[in-house]
Amino acid sequence: MTDLGIGGLLGLYALVSLGAVVPVVPTGALVSAAAVLAAVERPWEIVLVVAVGAAGAYTGDLVTYVVLRRAGTPLAQRVGWLHAEDPDGALRRLRTRLESSEVRSLLLSRLVPGGRIPVLLVAALGGYPTARFASADVAAATLWSVAYAAIGVLGNWLVPDPTVAVALVVLVVLAVGVLPGLLRRRRQRSPAARTHG
Repeated sequence: MTDLGIGGLLGLYALVSLGAVVPVVPTGALVSAAAVLAAVERPWEIVLVVAVGAAGAYTGDLVTYVVLRRAGTPLAQRVGWLHAEDPDGALRRLRTRLESSEVRSLLLSRLVPGGRIPVLLVAALGGYPTARFASADVAAATLWSVAYAAIGVLGNWLVPDPTVAVALVVLVVLAVGVLPGLLRRRRQRSPAARTHG
């Protein structure tokens, strides 16, 4: 297995950026797998993997935030829990919560499956300042990249064969990302099944 090289790092940046805008690309698995590949021949490249993963995540977050912000009121009217008039002040309360712990909120939104888009919606449609979002997201994207690179390094340490380690790390990260959604859907179906039964 070869080292990542410049092509691999550019590919990582492009895919993580894309995955941050189109949330079907498993960005965490990409960073973990890249960390495994880096650890095989050039462990110092793990630092590059973290930096490139963070840069990709940051770019994607910023693009998504700007697009949502430009969509503005029409989008807020389409989203059920965000109304343009916001009579109950829900959007204001959510923005206040975001402002009280910016980095933590943005980091958790990246780590919790399906959590990033709602937080970005609140930030964009709640009038959260762009400069403030941009500065807070640097730390959140970096911490996210460190967490997933650490998963890759741990996987490589536990399983010495790099091919098996990459496969295992990708499977674990995908399972962690998909499992909560499947369990949530199953719980939602269970009451419906009981009422029909």
